[in-house]
Amino acid sequence: MNKLLISLLISIGVSGAAWAQGDAAAGQGKAAVCFGCHGADGNATAPAFPKLAGQHANYLVKQLKDIKGGVRPSPMMMAFASGLADQDMEDLAAFFSSLTVSKGEVADADLVAQGKKIFSSGVPSKGVAACAACHGPNGEGNGLAGFPAVKGQYSMYVEAQLKAFSKGDRANDPSAMMRDIAGKMSESEIKAVSAYILAM
Repeated sequence: MNKLLISLLISIGVSGAAWAQGDAAAGQGKAAVCFGCHGADGNATAPAFPKLAGQHANYLVKQLKDIKGGVRPSPMMMAFASGLADQDMEDLAAFFSSLTVSKGEVADADLVAQGKKIFSSGVPSKGVAACAACHGPNGEGNGLAGFPAVKGQYSMYVEAQLKAFSKGDRANDPSAMMRDIAGKMSESEIKAVSAYILAM
């Protein structure tokens, strides 16, 4: 059933994807204000901020539009997104997607191993689908379907987003997929998969 649902959502995502047509060079010129939090190389300056390097451009555009439109609450980002035109968003997305995400290190090998198991196989007893089903076996995501790349993302940021989905504080996921999955996960499972994602 999970595979059927995921296949259907991918099909919907492919047919409904809004293709970002940004200019990476123009985006670099517009990105200076982003560097303070997200880094000049797209690898955020602090683990509370997301790495944008290597993220799919379509996904970045959607998030900026969702923040600007109030669909994804983010008081800090709203101040920046509210002044962006669609072309600005596309250019910024093209720039950050052209960069390379850095890999992190996690000291707790057991936690990473537990997270790898959840990422690869899910938690069948709780109806939690494998993260890899949408985000890819190597965390590369699926740009056509609108599923973000997650590899190398800060564990603190991933954990915060999973908790936000779990509580319904973040609700801009297609068909409530992430809210459903995160809502079934324990805090320890969220912590483990977040640790693995950083180490990917």
